[in-house]
Amino acid sequence: MVSRRNFLAGISASGLAASVPAHGDTAAAAADTGSPAGSSILQLDYARLVSRGDLIYQKPASRSEEGMPLGNGRMGSLAWTSPSALKFQINRADVYPISGSTHSFPYRNADYATSCGQVDIDFADFGNDVFAGPEFSQHLSIYDALMTLRGRGVTARVLAWDGGDVMAVEVNDERPQPWPVRIDLRMLRYVVQFHFRQNWELTRRHAIDVSTRNHDATSQLEIRDGNIILKQEFREASHFNSSAVAIRILGRVAKAKYSNDLTVSLTSAPGRGRFTILIASASTFDEKQDVAALALKQLDAAARKGFEKLAADNRSWWHAFWSRAFIHLHSNDGEADFVEKHYSYFLYVMAACSRGAYPPRYGGMLWYSNADMRCWGSQHWWNNTATYYAGLAPANRPELTDPVFRMYSGMLEACALAARQQWGAQGVWIPETTFFDGPERLPDGIAAEMRELYLARKPWSEKSAEFMEFAATKNGQNSRWNFQADGKWVEGRYVAPDKGAGPFGHTTHILATAGKIAFHYWVRYESTMDVKWLREWAYPILKGTVEFYRTFPNLQKEADGKFHIHHVNHSEWNWNADDTQEELSTIRGITPLLIRASEILGVDQDLRPAWRELLANLAPLPTNEAAGMREPGAPLLWVTATHTARPQDRPRLSAAPAASFDLCTLETDDADIKRITLATYEAGPAHNLGPDTHIGVLSAISSMAAHLGRADHLKIILPSQIRCRVAQGDFVDPTGTGEPIVMANRMTLREGPGATDCQRLGQVTAGLHLALLQSSPPAPGKSPVIRVFGAWPAEWDAEFTLLARGAFLVTSAMRGGTIEFVELRSQAGGECGVRNPWGEKAVTLYRDGRRAEELNRSLLAFSTAKGETIVLVPVGITPESRKRTIAI
Repeated sequence: MVSRRNFLAGISASGLAASVPAHGDTAAAAADTGSPAGSSILQLDYARLVSRGDLIYQKPASRSEEGMPLGNGRMGSLAWTSPSALKFQINRADVYPISGSTHSFPYRNADYATSCGQVDIDFADFGNDVFAGPEFSQHLSIYDALMTLRGRGVTARVLAWDGGDVMAVEVNDERPQPWPVRIDLRMLRYVVQFHFRQNWELTRRHAIDVSTRNHDATSQLEIRDGNIILKQEFREASHFNSSAVAIRILGRVAKAKYSNDLTVSLTSAPGRGRFTILIASASTFDEKQDVAALALKQLDAAARKGFEKLAADNRSWWHAFWSRAFIHLHSNDGEADFVEKHYSYFLYVMAACSRGAYPPRYGGMLWYSNADMRCWGSQHWWNNTATYYAGLAPANRPELTDPVFRMYSGMLEACALAARQQWGAQGVWIPETTFFDGPERLPDGIAAEMRELYLARKPWSEKSAEFMEFAATKNGQNSRWNFQADGKWVEGRYVAPDKGAGPFGHTTHILATAGKIAFHYWVRYESTMDVKWLREWAYPILKGTVEFYRTFPNLQKEADGKFHIHHVNHSEWNWNADDTQEELSTIRGITPLLIRASEILGVDQDLRPAWRELLANLAPLPTNEAAGMREPGAPLLWVTATHTARPQDRPRLSAAPAASFDLCTLETDDADIKRITLATYEAGPAHNLGPDTHIGVLSAISSMAAHLGRADHLKIILPSQIRCRVAQGDFVDPTGTGEPIVMANRMTLREGPGATDCQRLGQVTAGLHLALLQSSPPAPGKSPVIRVFGAWPAEWDAEFTLLARGAFLVTSAMRGGTIEFVELRSQAGGECGVRNPWGEKAVTLYRDGRRAEELNRSLLAFSTAKGETIVLVPVGITPESRKRTIAI
């Protein structure tokens, strides 16, 4: 288990933790020109394919949140314009002003993170608008990760360098009358922005200090050797974090000066032609490090290369990135092409913001543009974070998921302590909503009382004044303290009432988060078959999840011989409920994986009988009959709980077994589960589904439809969720049009101002992958079976290379409703099972180009050697006859 101290100590100057171990061939990006992931059958022009997802603006962004995203996975910014300036807000995934032990932000939306400074590159020439009119264009090439901006007499190329934390802007100024170009580097925090401000002090060194309770945030401007610098330092108790932004001009004489109390500027001499602006950033948790020096070191490295070599570095990395896998779609009505365009763009966005020590926060990501104004603060909500990562494993780009594993493995020690302190259980409890370093250590007395209150063994009416005084300083959006409602200031104190349900709130009693995250670890293992990864990364969280449930005081074997769970939540819907679907599904889905992992690793043999007993005697998933909701003659359906304490929390339908944990897929061998899940899906999320149906940003309906084989529904769901039609409660255009904000950059503001996101594109990606390729077992913990086009609309043509569990790179194509071939590259060797794409027809198997054997079964099972390429085609067809270049 990775300790919090060791995890933070391992963060380098650039903010990256020690790399997650490499995993076989998937970690190496061999750019196969024209040949998808080494396919021997298809040829592909990656540049043409990927560029279909480019962003092209013919007019300036209407708001900063609509800018074009640029990032290297650790550092990023939207790029947008005013009439005279190109604008950025530099953000980093490893800037955390506060930790889980904060006492300074009890009110919602006040805690903050990520942002480092604002940068304006101003081309003003006596009021003439540079970025307006017919000359304006802005183009983001996602294949090269390069943005090109054109204005009146000025062009710029912008990139975020993969090799270091630097954004580079190459300017070509061809105006007849050249003017100086001024770069302003601005602080983020103004007096009016934060309600928690208590003390402001302006020092002689252009520093602004903010203090609230125990929290201090200091911003300082500096000029060092002609470079302009903005430093931030954040302190609270033992927590320390700092960031820096440093800017330099190459190819022009420039002068630095302090423009005002909040801004330092760098102004170039006027002149025609090209010059380069470098913007570097750095972050550290080590107060002994000079964070400005770290940023300047990044500048030096980039300056030695110059813009063309930086661009060449980026092309090398990004072209290799795109070559690892692909999806190409086409339909006569353009809907499939529409889905493909957004899929490619989503992969670009994730690669631009999710390759650092921590995952980007779901709302805002690395795309904050309005200083520290944001909704929902700085914490990580797993339900939202999961939307970005739920479907990424098949994309064969493991670095995009590494930040999730780094962060949650880094907090496991804290989560083990929380399990003991808060719940009196072993294992780990990962809060649904948590700070980056996990739950804090509680004073023993507070922890003891919390256990009694939260386990419903002590009446809420008997809570102590000491407990409530301690809670009063805690952020009510944190799961541990989420019983608190919105409060108000009373005589200088922030007073937050409870939500009227005692210690229960939206996320207080969600226990399943650890299991949901653990499932991602297991899928990562099965996608690589890396036993070292299983031992060092996956096993601790798998075991921690099951051991928590096994020792959880409110999970008990009752008179019917079944283990029942009480006083828990089902997601945010049902509070203080019994036998919730979410918790029982997690136990049912994760326990077999732990047992299997234990067998593979040869550990914890003595615990396996207890785990098997829990699994064998677990209460069944809740149904409308068990909840007393089944009408005479109505079908048996899944619901969220058997009983809830609050009348307003009446159990509702939920087809979640089709969404996760391999509980219900096309390969599931339990007929009852399949029948009930399909009936629930039809009665619930798919009821009256049509082209105008609103598909919510967070909805997992595409994954459900794919697991149930509903190709007819996916043809509607995928484009509809991308378009994100408005629903009550969604953040809509403030101009009064009533339309949902799907902005020009294909992102939304569903979570509110400043919370730029593309959660819906993550959900679409998960469903799209499953529709094209499933590698699911007949039951959790069993061997996965590969199935191509199991839920794919016959009217949509498709070709793809994706990664299947078992570490098989799978390439296949379907045109005119006919599956042409299946090609598998075995990256780890071992047994492979493929559901016969042609039903019961005989299949010829080719090994490394040579005809090997015929198979005539519904399930095609065969052995593979590491590095071997296998092609399956119907008898009478040869792989040679299927070779072609994909037309784009």
